[in-house]
Amino acid sequence: MKVLFVVNPISGGVDKAPFLKEAIAFCDHFGITQKIFETSGKNDKKRLQKKIKGFMPDRVASVGGDGTTLFTAGALLDLGIPMGIIPLGSANGMARELYIAEDPMEAFQDFISSHLVAGLDMLCINGKHYTLHLGDVGINANLVKSYEEDSNRGMLTYAKYFFEGIKNSSSFQLHLIIDDKEYEENCYMAAICNSQRYGTGVVINRKGNPMDGKFEIVCVNEVNASALLNAGLNSFRETFNQQKYSSIYQGEHAKLIFDRPRLLQLDGEVVDEFKEIEVTILPGKIPLLTHRGNIYLNQ
Repeated sequence: MKVLFVVNPISGGVDKAPFLKEAIAFCDHFGITQKIFETSGKNDKKRLQKKIKGFMPDRVASVGGDGTTLFTAGALLDLGIPMGIIPLGSANGMARELYIAEDPMEAFQDFISSHLVAGLDMLCINGKHYTLHLGDVGINANLVKSYEEDSNRGMLTYAKYFFEGIKNSSSFQLHLIIDDKEYEENCYMAAICNSQRYGTGVVINRKGNPMDGKFEIVCVNEVNASALLNAGLNSFRETFNQQKYSSIYQGEHAKLIFDRPRLLQLDGEVVDEFKEIEVTILPGKIPLLTHRGNIYLNQ
């Protein structure tokens, strides 16, 4: 077996060296050939695809957070090489969605052991950008931009910008066309969802299933202290009445038209400002190494 590790050395401010040392020792012990690719922020996709072509791994492990997972999946498009996720970012939302072990070494051993490959949906945005997990316009996208520009990492920095964003938030108009039906919304955030919850554990989309060939547009219509408290508690209990604060639309193709160009983030990475966003589903596009504990396999 040949394994390629795709590593983002700075994601979440988490040191990847201890995990890599243990994982490489594991590979050496069991005769597994391995190589490491580290992102640098310069020509990463082209460099990774060259590495894959030269090494031809049997499977690829994404080592980092949601952004690293998305980057790895994008580089593997149409290659048919299965990937797995090792959660080592600040917000490991997609790993939690897919019932991947929180302990990196346990997740790695599952990745090595599994022969169960399932198709993970991917969303295409404006014909050239992609998301596996969640994207949005509004409060959270602005938060992500502030977080990216700060040299400090981790949940404390994230929380600082979260509360600043809530304090300074304002609503905007959205014209939504989804599967040929049209809607008007006044919202604080429009989320493009391939799954259910953010890395913090807060559920944004109860209908989400990243393996069902559909996606959801969630329009958050109200932001106040009560809504935030309930949303936070939603990680631990299931009494949050999401319909009171948001509208959910499900489909396979959508166009979002805003009152003015607005910032979009995808899987924790700021993309650009857009006045119109077109979303299409790429069903089962990514071969994911998983296990029977992943409840989406049975839905």
